Amino acid sequence: MKKYFSRWAFILVILSACNVSKNVETPKPALPDNFRNTANVSDTINIADMEWKNFFTDPELQKLIDSAIVKNYDMQIALKNIEASQLLFNQVKWNYVPQADLNVTANTTRPSDNSLDGLSLSQAGIKTKHIEDYSANVTVSWEADIWGKIRNQSKAALAAYLQTVEAKRAIQTNIVSSVSQGYYNLLMLDAQLDIAQKNVKLNDSTLRIIKLQYDAGQVTLLAVQQADAQKQAAVQLVPQFEQNITLQENALRILTGELPGKIERNANLDQITVPADISAGVPSNLVSRRPDVKEQELALIASNASVGFNKAEMYPALRITAEGGVNSFKASNWFNIPASLFGVVAGSVIQPLLDHKELKTKYEVAKVNREKAVLQFRQSVLNAVGEVSDNLVKIEKLKEQQTIATGRVNTLQKATSNANLLFKNGMANYLEVITAQSNVLQGELELASIKRDELSAVADLYRSLGGGWK
Repeated sequence: MKKYFSRWAFILVILSACNVSKNVETPKPALPDNFRNTANVSDTINIADMEWKNFFTDPELQKLIDSAIVKNYDMQIALKNIEASQLLFNQVKWNYVPQADLNVTANTTRPSDNSLDGLSLSQAGIKTKHIEDYSANVTVSWEADIWGKIRNQSKAALAAYLQTVEAKRAIQTNIVSSVSQGYYNLLMLDAQLDIAQKNVKLNDSTLRIIKLQYDAGQVTLLAVQQADAQKQAAVQLVPQFEQNITLQENALRILTGELPGKIERNANLDQITVPADISAGVPSNLVSRRPDVKEQELALIASNASVGFNKAEMYPALRITAEGGVNSFKASNWFNIPASLFGVVAGSVIQPLLDHKELKTKYEVAKVNREKAVLQFRQSVLNAVGEVSDNLVKIEKLKEQQTIATGRVNTLQKATSNANLLFKNGMANYLEVITAQSNVLQGELELASIKRDELSAVADLYRSLGGGWK
């Protein structure tokens, strides 16, 4: 007996080591040696290695990001997803343990006199018209993991759990980037509001002089009207910027999990500087650092496990069941031990035959989903490289634009000052003054916008490199 048992045990061990489906390895995407618009570098260190508190050093911005990481509802939902996924992963581990059920039943049956039971009772001389049955038993069932079904379920559950962790990290990188970009936009709006208010005062001064000249008969009413229209154009910008500031403050507060309200800020746009050394490292680092890319890699692992599980469902299943307890036809003898004791042990091999091709279809669909997971992984890597390259060129070209815009604004400010002096001395007409004031207003507003765009591009580069979740 021991010889046969050992032989079957050996066969089960061999079969359980078999894989019914070959896993698809994580593909190695074709990556360039360096990002576009960067010199040839071999240093793998980049800004994504920095903790976000070391990258974003403004104290008020740090407070906003801290609040968003803790209170943002997307982040809280992500944490709940992790919690639920961990519970499912822990539950899958119990699939290796036999299932046990406790059954306690009591029933009475009144068979028909013409039935087999009724005739048997009559022939046996039993006058009772009722058959009673009382049972209390424990049923234990176990399925041998011959084809790796449970093993693949565990792999899929682990991959799903790790995916939720990477999803949480991806949300945090987006939150850090979004809060910083919103904060920079708020500083830009502050700067533009200040520019508009200063321009209103400048236009008001010009308008007063032109009105005095009109009263003296030196200019026509047209000059007064054009100067007043120029002033109103600047005045109109003030409520527009104030509205945008309020909307941006509300958006930031909601992003940080707070009710709409004012955002404290002590810095201005000119005080926020771009890091001197912005290193992007090499593209190969994106696969291991970016949470969304890592999430797609884990999705492929889960797809492999799904293919293995669905393939194993098509193979025979070996199930062993055991049942034992007490059973009696009389309640008074129910727990009369050992007379009422009984036990049953059974083994079965179940092979699906006709299932409307359902198992085969599930297996084929799982293979298609695995192929889709490979494509999605490649796509995520490609998008990641593209985002980094886009932000690098944005930063480079916005620096050039800022240099040009700064020189233009300086020239326009000098021109406006000269036009005012010449106008007061009667050496320039009002149109030259109005044109100079209009140009300097647009130039200063554009310069503030370019500064904001550069800071936003740096923040987005930090995110696209996979920074922000540490």
